[in-house]
Amino acid sequence: MNKCLLIALWIFLLQYFHVGNCVVAAQWRKVKRRGDPPAMCGYDSCPSGKPGMVNVHIIAHTHNDVGWLKTVDQYYYGSRGNIQIAGVQYILDSVVDALMEDESRRFIYVETAFFWRWWLQQDDQMHHTVHRLVKEGRLEFISGGWSMNDEAVTHYSSIIDNFAWGLRKLNDTFGLCGRPKVGWQIDPFGHSREQAAIFAMLGFDGAFLGRIDQQDKDTRAAEKTMEMVWEGSDSLGQAADLFTGILPNVYWPPATFCFDLLCGEQPIMDDPRLSDYNVDERVDTFIQVVQNQTKMYATNNLVITMGNDFNYQQANVWFKNMDKLFKYVNARQANGSNINLFYSTPSCYLKALNQANVSWPVKNDDFLPYASGAHTYWTGFFSSRPAFKRMEREASSFLAQCKQIDALAGLGPQDQHEVAQLREAVGVAQHHDAITGTERQHVADDYARQLAEGIGECQDVVADGINKLSKVSSPIQYQFCDLLNISQCHVTENLGQTTIVLWNSLSRTVNHYVRLPVKDGDYSVTGAGNSDVPVQITPLPKELLTIPGRISAATHELTFRAKLPPVGFATYLIKKVSKSRPKKYNRGRVLQRTARSDYLQNEDVVVQNEFLSLAFDQATGALKSLTNLESKDSIAISQSFGYYIGSVGDNSKEELRAAGAYISRPNCSDGCWKELKSNGSYEVVKGALGQEVRQYINPWISQVIRLHTTSKHVNFEWQVGPIPIGDDVGKEIISRFSTSMKTGEEFWTDSNGRQNIRRVRNFRSTFKINITEPVASNYYPVVDRLFVRDNGQKTQLTILTDRAQGGASLNEGQVELMVHRRLLVDDWLGVSEPLNEVGLGQGLVIRGTHRLILAKIDKSAARYRALSQASYWHPTILFTAVTTQESRLEALKQSSVS
Repeated sequence: MNKCLLIALWIFLLQYFHVGNCVVAAQWRKVKRRGDPPAMCGYDSCPSGKPGMVNVHIIAHTHNDVGWLKTVDQYYYGSRGNIQIAGVQYILDSVVDALMEDESRRFIYVETAFFWRWWLQQDDQMHHTVHRLVKEGRLEFISGGWSMNDEAVTHYSSIIDNFAWGLRKLNDTFGLCGRPKVGWQIDPFGHSREQAAIFAMLGFDGAFLGRIDQQDKDTRAAEKTMEMVWEGSDSLGQAADLFTGILPNVYWPPATFCFDLLCGEQPIMDDPRLSDYNVDERVDTFIQVVQNQTKMYATNNLVITMGNDFNYQQANVWFKNMDKLFKYVNARQANGSNINLFYSTPSCYLKALNQANVSWPVKNDDFLPYASGAHTYWTGFFSSRPAFKRMEREASSFLAQCKQIDALAGLGPQDQHEVAQLREAVGVAQHHDAITGTERQHVADDYARQLAEGIGECQDVVADGINKLSKVSSPIQYQFCDLLNISQCHVTENLGQTTIVLWNSLSRTVNHYVRLPVKDGDYSVTGAGNSDVPVQITPLPKELLTIPGRISAATHELTFRAKLPPVGFATYLIKKVSKSRPKKYNRGRVLQRTARSDYLQNEDVVVQNEFLSLAFDQATGALKSLTNLESKDSIAISQSFGYYIGSVGDNSKEELRAAGAYISRPNCSDGCWKELKSNGSYEVVKGALGQEVRQYINPWISQVIRLHTTSKHVNFEWQVGPIPIGDDVGKEIISRFSTSMKTGEEFWTDSNGRQNIRRVRNFRSTFKINITEPVASNYYPVVDRLFVRDNGQKTQLTILTDRAQGGASLNEGQVELMVHRRLLVDDWLGVSEPLNEVGLGQGLVIRGTHRLILAKIDKSAARYRALSQASYWHPTILFTAVTTQESRLEALKQSSVS
């Protein structure tokens, strides 16, 4: 963990977010507030419970998914009612009206993306009304992110961006009274430790969670440990501690007490003349709910949520029935009842818990993976929709660079408006039904559209910023190539001479291998000071040329190594030459495997540089060993592809749970793992800037294992798809690495790309797990990396991913990552659609990269963190045609921005 980075982040965020009263290590630390308004918002507005009573804090709320079954726009306006009856604008209209009818009523709201859209459409009178409700604590904002982010597959940078944008809107509009004090993560499918640390560093006093493993919840309920202090970081200490509570019923109302018109349950019928008069029955039932809940929690303060997905479109129905429920339950106090109901908020409940002066248990790991039943492990979404997961990562990285260039160049309001479009799209993408891949296909398409449009807007900002920072005499018209992942770029393919600018956002010098698609020919690359740069031209892998949707004349790849200054740019001129080859020109040799090849006759194929050496089997091209030439550590290692068959069933009971967008449940009736045997076809490519082995596993899986000349890691660039379903079998595709390392049962995964979490096979630290799904129960989210250690040899094998994926170590010395999924049935968890991405017709093709590091344990962190940063915030490339000598000379310079 980079402690300095977190402290700097904390100081930055303090400019926007007030740190109020913090529950840390079960102590309430009073922080003096400066400039508090005389308003009665926040803790000052909290209702007081009755001494000696069971005080039940009723939380009126709605949960508004920022896209799921419908798009964000459809949810806001309430269109496509045939899919789901849900209109957020009507919820907010209705809630404000209902709150104004009774000053005792309270309501909380979470999703700033929806609220801000609604706010911009209101008139001054409504603005005044809402300001009053917020100032009086009757309408309280909770969490405050642009969306309620997922915690398993999101990167910490994206989480912070999500909260920064949402909280800025609330702070700028409502001041202190609009600043949330409590996190409200009620629907994400499991909870990460890093999320707790981020909440604590934002100044939140606590957080409430909805979904934890059912076995964990049962244990906590029996032991009355549903509330705790969560230690969010080992390195940050108490500064990252967060009081955390588990809600009793996810975020739903008690059974039969959903008063929304969508629910169709019985209202409180309190006219004694009615034959259906039900006050006594309703009160008895609710009191029983409360009494049952007292057995689960440690104090005489309880919380009950009254709301659900897109509830309160007619808020008066809810409030009218809750008013009656309060009246009749509290009336029982005259007859000796000790139950006291009242409207409250999560922050007021938190205040009451603090005043109870109880010592809380401590938790120091996470709540992942999440299982809602014996065969319902929510681990499939770690890998669902891999193309969108990659697109989100690219968008998040580009957003960071766009903001950086905008700030450094001092661009105007119009550029900031364009930046905001990508901010909002990235914020929406963090939603727990967006990046997770658990939305319907048409919604996924809409998420991708928002990101693409936001990226386009930010490209204009970046181009403007580079022009200003480079101080050119006249603006250069820059272009971007968005399809470099499939080696497609109209600029480099069609022009004889091209200038590229590379922006490095990191605060250190970066050496970056640039790979660009070109037509066959001879090329030169010129850098700063007109210096010649070594270049390598290599034919593209044959499987890449036939990717569906690729429209490109490029058949080769141009590679060179760029040296980029810290927080700055470097410019290179690429020129096609026709007369004589440049001095520093090199063509990569492609050696086709044949039985008569002298080069590949009786020995292993070796790919190496001065740092690493890889050996491959001569007959099959399969990886055999990996050696760190610096430390002299060597391991036997093989890598293979395989798949799990997704279980099918009607979901009528746990044993018949199907695999789907949310759920991974391999059918293990005939063995879980189905290895995909390679056909033994491969090529070896060797050049001055790198060496690689190209493996052609089968018609729909291929891989390039590449080692650049100066790299201390190995790239495994895989291409998977279309996944065949002609056998009517859904499949989850796995890349598995098996080594000779003695790793025991331990492995580590990252938490949102920042800290690491130790995992132990078939084990949970806070409850005794009953293993009913041996594969799915041992899968964890891998946002950035996973690694295993051989303590005897003091070595560590680390694998970095280029997007979130599910990962596991199911056997000693072995790690695996799920790279693609295609399933033919639904898991009945709400999306009501199989996860069957067809791409451009036959099935989705996915390309990605795993980066491997073999090093001593004490050297590994420095290497993988540097590589992780360089990969996540990789340089942005701008292209322009060179038309004059003047523009060439203007562009050929290198500069850091101070």
